[in-house]
Amino acid sequence: MDDRVRIIIAKPGLDGHDRGAKVVARALRDAGHEVIYTGLRRTPEEIVRTVIDEDADFLGLSSLSGAHNFLIPKIIELLIESDCNDVIVFAGGIIPEKDRPDLFSKGVRAIFGPGTSSVEMSEFVDVASTRKVDSLPIGCGEETDWHWN
Repeated sequence: MDDRVRIIIAKPGLDGHDRGAKVVARALRDAGHEVIYTGLRRTPEEIVRTVIDEDADFLGLSSLSGAHNFLIPKIIELLIESDCNDVIVFAGGIIPEKDRPDLFSKGVRAIFGPGTSSVEMSEFVDVASTRKVDSLPIGCGEETDWHWN
């Protein structure tokens, strides 16, 4: 049986830039995780369907277009509606500091901006996956000690 963590990396919305998402996918794969990259311009519904179909443990969302305040909460809402409360959601890209508290309150567990090391991202996945049993449900709005920003 394969005990590797399964991670979906997705690019929601119309953003056409995915170099960072590919770098993150490669870094997490190199760290020993199973990573599935969905490609560009995915709808929230497509992303959640992939999470369900692939039985993912984590969902990484890359946003460079400025639509993070709409798209990320929508995806989390769809995860909750689909009974995927145990999926740990993290985000990356250009997400201003002022927008981060609201995203954390909606269930995002970490936000990785430009310059974040691959080691830091991998450590987040390792810590979050070992504490999954104790994790708060998505959308609870409470802080955890593994919000990395």
